[in-house]
Amino acid sequence: QVQLVESGGGLVQPGGSLRLSCAASENIFRFNTMGWYRQAPGKQRELVAFITSNGITNYADPVKGRFTISRDIAKNTVYLQMNSLNPEDTAVYYCRATKLASEYWGQGTQVTVSS
Repeated sequence: QVQLVESGGGLVQPGGSLRLSCAASENIFRFNTMGWYRQAPGKQRELVAFITSNGITNYADPVKGRFTISRDIAKNTVYLQMNSLNPEDTAVYYCRATKLASEYWGQGTQVTVSS
């Protein structure tokens, strides 16, 4: 059973930075994609960014230029570096991995941007 464990969320002031981590229970090369989604209160879950097994990255428009997705293959971990955070980034952030027709989700980590 694949497990994804997120960490790194918290409270940050506007303009600040956070780095989220998603640790997988198996070699991340086995996944077709790994990505980050977020869900704000009263809103639908939305894509933030993803990275493919061959290293191609993709970002949602609201985070382009501010967020960076990366991975450490040796640690089976994917990261989301978030800079220039604003209150609209407040949400629960989820890690997602896909493998063939299956998808796996982490439990989520709360990010709150507030002064």
